[in-house]
Amino acid sequence: MSDIELAGRVAIVTGAGGGLGRSHALALAERGAKIVVNDLGAGDGGPSAAAVVDEITAAGGEAVANLASVADRQGADAMVDQALDAYGRIDVVINNAGILRDRSFAKLSEQEVRDVLEVHLLGAFHLTAAAWPHLKEQGYGRIVNTTSPAGLFGNFGQANYAAAKMGLVGFTRTLAIEGRKAGIHVNVVAPLAASRMTETILPPEALAKLDPAHVAPLIVYLASEACAHTGGIFTAGGGYVGRVAVVQAPGVVLDDVTPEALADRWDEVTDVAGGQEFDGAAAQGDWVLSRV
Repeated sequence: MSDIELAGRVAIVTGAGGGLGRSHALALAERGAKIVVNDLGAGDGGPSAAAVVDEITAAGGEAVANLASVADRQGADAMVDQALDAYGRIDVVINNAGILRDRSFAKLSEQEVRDVLEVHLLGAFHLTAAAWPHLKEQGYGRIVNTTSPAGLFGNFGQANYAAAKMGLVGFTRTLAIEGRKAGIHVNVVAPLAASRMTETILPPEALAKLDPAHVAPLIVYLASEACAHTGGIFTAGGGYVGRVAVVQAPGVVLDDVTPEALADRWDEVTDVAGGQEFDGAAAQGDWVLSRV
């Protein structure tokens, strides 16, 4: 295959002052994309969008810094406007920004749930909604959202985070259906990487294996014209890359559905061997109806 190039493309990467976002931004720029580097950090010892812009420009790339909050629709609009003002277009949106408010469910406050939802789920909504009309008008776009193993599989102390991250899977799957005719591909990635969000969770020996740069090639591919996949859920870390799928078990069809009948055949109900994937809820509904 020929080299994957992004020359002429313009990308917004949120949460790009450090960690995964920085790695994504640098990798996209290396392949020729012009980058809007978004991060709230202001260079006070934390992540800095300006520092990443300096790295990109020092390597011969083009980038501008943006300090807006993704939790604010006006900030998202300003990000897209900045891309249009600086480079005349927007092609790629990488929704990467996030926060943690980890706490066991018994101690979790409503505000801690809202804080996480506003950044992860509503943040992706705000920026995608601001970019969507431009992508649709030009008939081309690539959106990569960020879920998490915690969202896909659950994790102690992260009910708020997991809910937001699984919400992004549904968000992605629906936008992939709605964007298909307009040439907008939407995928979601669950990275496993050393970052400011995982440094207090994962042990040092695990972090040593999980350079964020191992995730960046997947982001570049999904952001490129070369990738025709849409609606996919992927995970990557430490050199591993794979697809995650929502599958429906073959299940059982009962003439008389009772709790007792279900109990008797529960092993068949829960066995996902031979499970199926569906391209949307309508296809799943049609499949169920064809069997009853």
